[in-house]
Amino acid sequence: MSLLSDLKILYHLALRPVRGRDHSERMENFYAGQAEAYDDFRKRLLQGREELYRQIDLPEGGIWVDLGGGTGANLEFIQDRVPRLRKAYVVDLARSLLQVADKRFRSLGWEHVEAVEADATEWQPTEGQVDVVTFSYSLTMIPDWFAAIDNALRMLRPGGTIGVVDFYVSRKHPSFDGAIRHSWFTRTFWPTWFALDNVFPSADHLPYLLAHTDRQWLQERRSKVPYIPFIRAPYYQYIGTKPASE
Repeated sequence: MSLLSDLKILYHLALRPVRGRDHSERMENFYAGQAEAYDDFRKRLLQGREELYRQIDLPEGGIWVDLGGGTGANLEFIQDRVPRLRKAYVVDLARSLLQVADKRFRSLGWEHVEAVEADATEWQPTEGQVDVVTFSYSLTMIPDWFAAIDNALRMLRPGGTIGVVDFYVSRKHPSFDGAIRHSWFTRTFWPTWFALDNVFPSADHLPYLLAHTDRQWLQERRSKVPYIPFIRAPYYQYIGTKPASE
């Protein structure tokens, strides 16, 4: 990745105005100019994805849905297991990213993997219930993120798996045992900085997931951010299952 490409990405992240009448238009407006360079920069920015995806138990002949999956790069983390799936969907509102995803799937010969332009809060697969739903740094970009989680749970079969990796900040007084409590600086700086990119780290993601799913695995960590020295951005990795009673 060249410095010039990085500067182009940083311009789109922090300086270029994002325009559009609705969330769909704003997403496409934001990503259209950076789609081809998207994966290289995000590989350094978005940590913990491969570990999360490989941690998820993948049933033979199962159906996997990646909501807000963009270019489809997440599935390359499990490309040795993708052929075992009956179907996989990558759902996103940004057409330019999905075009990259479609090229990727065709080049890999994944005829059973489909890129879908749709809203993560509303879209449902034609098959009905699925086995796995994932969000990789997408909940922070979905205004109604709680509706996206609710929609994911609607499509999941009882006992199905939900996996999430994303930026976040803790509550001032975390509401679950063993939770990390972030400093005032962390809780203030990162939401302000990420908001320039229309990314909104929330203190409520983990409590909401814990209230609606059965926790299987949770990690709270920090990662480097390109061109921001000394401080680290907090992110979490979560794997839960849909309760059988639902």
